[in-house]
Amino acid sequence: MRAKNRQARGLFITLEGVEGSGKSTQIRHLAEGLIHAGYRVLQTREPGGTSTAEAIRQILLTASPHEPVTPQTEALLILAARCQHVTHVIRPALERGMIVLCDRFSDSTFAYQGFGRDLDLKWLQEANAVATDGLAPDLTLVLDLPVSVGLARRRAGRGPLNRLDRETERFHRKVRRGFLALAAKEPRRMTIVNANRPAHEVQDELTEIVVGWVARQRHRPRRTR
Repeated sequence: MRAKNRQARGLFITLEGVEGSGKSTQIRHLAEGLIHAGYRVLQTREPGGTSTAEAIRQILLTASPHEPVTPQTEALLILAARCQHVTHVIRPALERGMIVLCDRFSDSTFAYQGFGRDLDLKWLQEANAVATDGLAPDLTLVLDLPVSVGLARRRAGRGPLNRLDRETERFHRKVRRGFLALAAKEPRRMTIVNANRPAHEVQDELTEIVVGWVARQRHRPRRTR
């Protein structure tokens, strides 16, 4: 009976943050912790999550410098990928009562394309509502650290730098300000976590926040999505 109640309704949790904030590592630890606690978990990412969305991701991250991607094109491609992702992966998992952990979602669009690229935030929000059919995260964790630290981590990593990694530090500072501004407007949904410290300390705090939050949600009445 306990397991049945635990899986009664899906929950949608997203991790956000600037480059080098450690989202990809931390989301794996979160998934492991929730699975260990007895929950059914789907871990996914954006842009991506489906074959079509992953193909769009490659376009976005490896676009040729001979044909620069305009901010509007970038936003529309991301929203197209998100529509596929929500339709074919996220909503079905939520309907099965799973916990969905997603590395980036709509707040990244507002921070990167809105604050970073200076696109109209209202237009982005309206277009995003169409792409997601109104789906929004239940909980968002913003891993925050100074841009210079994040970029240094990213550039010292093993993987090749992508198109966004090569953006100016000024651009990434605008993105960080965007995340902080978004979190200030939605403090009940978005929680800022200090990522400028050892990874195990960040992991412990995230696990405490998320496992406790999920347990509380399971005891609330089911709500319509």
